[in-house]
Amino acid sequence: MTSRKTALITGSNSGIGLGIAHALAATGHDIVINSFTERDEDHALAELLGKEHGVKSVYIKADMSRSDECRALIANAASVFGGVDILVNNAGIQHVAPVEEFPTEKWDAVIAINLTSAFHTVAAAVPLMKSAGWGRIINVASAHGLRASPFKSAYVAAKHGIVGFTKAVALELAENKITSNAICPGYVLTPLVEAQIPDQMKTHDMDRETVIREIMLDKQPTRQFVTTEQIGALAAFLCSENAAQINGAALSVDGGWTAE
Repeated sequence: MTSRKTALITGSNSGIGLGIAHALAATGHDIVINSFTERDEDHALAELLGKEHGVKSVYIKADMSRSDECRALIANAASVFGGVDILVNNAGIQHVAPVEEFPTEKWDAVIAINLTSAFHTVAAAVPLMKSAGWGRIINVASAHGLRASPFKSAYVAAKHGIVGFTKAVALELAENKITSNAICPGYVLTPLVEAQIPDQMKTHDMDRETVIREIMLDKQPTRQFVTTEQIGALAAFLCSENAAQINGAALSVDGGWTAE
């Protein structure tokens, strides 16, 4: 593994973000987890994560829809740890509606949190990485960064945008020992997805396994969910020296969805 670094993961008090935080902590990196809430359980989660892996871990609140808070998140993390070596832009939201009915405020929120926040955090973190002479930027995109689905215009636009942004940043920083890559997951069994299963069972009059296989995983050829542990393992690898020449890539973890 690399020497001990500081990793900041946005949107990481649950789901994919928390899985990545655990994977990076397990490789010996100090951790900043983040969400938009300010609860005792958020700080307790960070403390527990640190104790489990024997690293320092803190929680810092920031609303990723606000540019000033995105940049302040980087500054606050640097004030605690002295820098930000690994930045994982994971925060994201979804809204589903036909384009002609898509609420403007929902479009703005999806673009702000899923795409624009990454611009602000990267812009704030790059000077720190350059100063340190090393850095890793990982943007959690989606299979929807490579393929489209109906009724998800804002999400598809944002995720396509984050893939392009990842590539542009990779080219800009290629000689600075800073890599920029995107992970493009298919369907991941997070608490948010798990909560949708009962409604899908009722809507389609199917049992749990049939809903998962025929409805939720219809586009995923393996008919299996990606796990947060698998996403975390890939993120940890991208932060290793063995991945130093992986740069500007959009790495699919989708059971074959985008192979079609």
